[in-house]
Amino acid sequence: HLEALFDPASGRRFSYAELNGRCNRVGNALRQLGVSQGDRVALLMMNGVEFVESFFAAAKVGAVNVPLNWRLVPDELEFILTDSGSTVLLYGAEFSENVEILRERGKTNIKQWIQVGGEPASGSQDYEAWTEAASEQEPEASASGEDLVFLMYTSGTTGLPKGVMHSHDTVFWMTQTMTNTADIRFQDRYLNSLPLFHVGALSPVIGCLFRGASLIIMKAFDPTLAWELIRDEKITTTLMVPAMLQFMLAV
Repeated sequence: HLEALFDPASGRRFSYAELNGRCNRVGNALRQLGVSQGDRVALLMMNGVEFVESFFAAAKVGAVNVPLNWRLVPDELEFILTDSGSTVLLYGAEFSENVEILRERGKTNIKQWIQVGGEPASGSQDYEAWTEAASEQEPEASASGEDLVFLMYTSGTTGLPKGVMHSHDTVFWMTQTMTNTADIRFQDRYLNSLPLFHVGALSPVIGCLFRGASLIIMKAFDPTLAWELIRDEKITTTLMVPAMLQFMLAV
């Protein structure tokens, strides 16, 4: 019954068993789309349970996650989707305009478009209905070791972004390093307010679930809400950059 994740934007809470069941549904739904080991699954979503479960679902079925910076414009998204060879795009409804531009251009390899929230755009499936129809049984794992688990694209400040390769092994050793050097403990309550398309947010989220901590995941940073969550959710640990702390001090 240990709480794995609280999503303040929707008010939903999930135990480890419930979160794992949701991951399995998404994983099996991906399999039904024909996603197999090594296929690239792109994620264009704000922080929330759907991002977390999609990431772990793809990892379970051997696919390679491609987290997308939602601040990018269609040209930049198009480059990363094409460069990564992504064939499935899971995206939040707030990005449907940019997605529609990508779809109309037809320059990417995306064959399946899955919309999270809102009324699905033409040509897209509804995320909830898509996952609800899938089995909650554990999908058969088909990747490990040096197989890739995600491609994290650099910011591209001095040229085009580059996809940095992360394998199941490198992620495992990242969690070992982090949980053995940072003071993250079983049943800690971790507040994540950084965007999950960044390795600085994704790594501790993976590490906290590995350690058995509870994740409180903000959709986006809000300094007042951060204080409220620290108080109401009895947060014990977090990670923020100095600018965020300055905003928190200001309020």
